[in-house]
Amino acid sequence: MAAVSSASDTGDPRGRHPPERRLLILGGPQSGKTSTANTILGDDVFESGTETTHSNVGHTEMYGRRVTVVDTPPWAIPSDPTGSGEADSNDNAETEPDSLPQPPPSLDSEGPCMGAILCPPGPHAILLVVSVSQPFTETQRRAAEEQLGALGGGTWRYSMVLFTCVDKLSKGVFIEEHIANTGEALQWLVEKCGSRYHAFDNTRKDAEDNTQVPELMEKVEELITDNQGWYFEVNELILLEEEQARRALEEERMRMEEHARQREQMIGGPPRELRVLLLGWKGVGKSSVGNSILGRRFFESGQETELCLRRQALVCGRRVTIVDTPGWDWFSVRRTPKRIRQESQRGAALLRPGPHTLLLVLPVVSSLTARKRRTLLAHIETLFGETACLHTMVLFSCGDWLGRTPIEEHILRGGRELQRLLEYCGNYYHVLDSKTPGKDRSVSVLLDKIEEMIRENGDKAFLPIQDEWLSEESSYSSDNTEPEDDCRGCQLQ
Repeated sequence: MAAVSSASDTGDPRGRHPPERRLLILGGPQSGKTSTANTILGDDVFESGTETTHSNVGHTEMYGRRVTVVDTPPWAIPSDPTGSGEADSNDNAETEPDSLPQPPPSLDSEGPCMGAILCPPGPHAILLVVSVSQPFTETQRRAAEEQLGALGGGTWRYSMVLFTCVDKLSKGVFIEEHIANTGEALQWLVEKCGSRYHAFDNTRKDAEDNTQVPELMEKVEELITDNQGWYFEVNELILLEEEQARRALEEERMRMEEHARQREQMIGGPPRELRVLLLGWKGVGKSSVGNSILGRRFFESGQETELCLRRQALVCGRRVTIVDTPGWDWFSVRRTPKRIRQESQRGAALLRPGPHTLLLVLPVVSSLTARKRRTLLAHIETLFGETACLHTMVLFSCGDWLGRTPIEEHILRGGRELQRLLEYCGNYYHVLDSKTPGKDRSVSVLLDKIEEMIRENGDKAFLPIQDEWLSEESSYSSDNTEPEDDCRGCQLQ
């Protein structure tokens, strides 16, 4: 539960009329949040016309009070669980043979708690911005409910619906009629807010007879009076979690900028090449992982891989060559057919003079037992030798299943066997959402880690091809390029 605190904490001895009013603005994409915030502040404090990616705070003086307004990123629109309505962006994403249920939606941007941090000790009013020019569906309703839920309990008593684009209403149609005609989803939202609502026309913010801001502030005063002068305060544990997530994002951003500077210094000459061999059990998503890294559908996913297939693309300034291989048995090397074992070795042979990295694909949704771990290591060492561990990295697929859970927390929950596997790989690991090919940020970080592994291995930058990996039966492998031509420009040998 979130905490509620008295307005007396702001310094007024009477505890009823604090010298400051704090407004937290929430809303969906293209709802007019930023324009609304500027209208309240009486100036173009925030940049409108572009999507807000981080919470921003603005201040003004109004009627003898200091008014703080916080604009926030748009809330995430959850996918339709019934499969109808708004189309899910992953409707056409490739899936693996083992059919998995859809994971819960994850938040890629800041949550509403970050906005609450910017108006300490907490907002007096939470304004839910809804555009009358857009349909308010059940999906939109669930998005609003989830956004308020992220702040904790007790939020609705501080909430008010703020309608924008009222100039788009038909002539003679009032906002009350719009609420009645739009449907149950919007009526539910208004009722949850205690039937508190207000209408804004942001195109009239500079008009001399504009009374919409004073009328809004009067309704805010009524809300504060109804709450006996108290304001909303987010639970400290929720704030701590949000702050940790913010710091992690900032550190990641700084790290990415540093890597970008390093790559700019290395521009010139032939493109660098990274040679990657995809390995793992059957049905773990190796083909989808290969497609995600290369940024397009090179490998057929959704069906069992029978033959090795090599594909190449320019990714984040590097030439990346990937070989997809047939999957192993989950529990025994002996149960993996000899032909499949040979295909794994021939896959490495397609990456002359040898692969830089063996990417061991492991779904985050699968548990790792001692037997499974021993089977994985037995496959690697039997096929590629004892030194293969120096070139092996665990790649967690189905990363969208983690939601907002950090991969490090997932590893801790995974138990000792998962941790032992990562220790075997020198603690080299990465997580990838294989359902959304072309996520350059995540793929770029993966390629950075592969280059870090290469530097750590020094003069053993790649796993050399062994004679026994080559045989007259190499016709089992499928490839559309000449093996000898792949690595002539490689700068990492």
